[in-house]
Amino acid sequence: MVSKLENPLSIRFVLPEQRALCLQMKEDDKLVAMPNIEQDELDSFYYIIRDFAREDYAITVSWWKSIKDELGSTCEMWGAVKWIDQNSRR
Repeated sequence: MVSKLENPLSIRFVLPEQRALCLQMKEDDKLVAMPNIEQDELDSFYYIIRDFAREDYAITVSWWKSIKDELGSTCEMWGAVKWIDQNSRR
């Protein structure tokens, strides 16, 4: 059984403000710092994406999205790359 300290929302009487603060703290715990990516890693990513576009393979891409100051979350999407815009690299 979960203790009341680990799950404060299990207490019978909780004010809405307390509940909102508790949920916000849990969301903040899930945030991660922005990853540091070296130039050779970026070149490798570019090569892999070009290769998958050429062969029409499916690819999974993960990116970091800023949410609060220098913390954020990672998002993920998969699909096939049909073409790459050389001007904006999208």
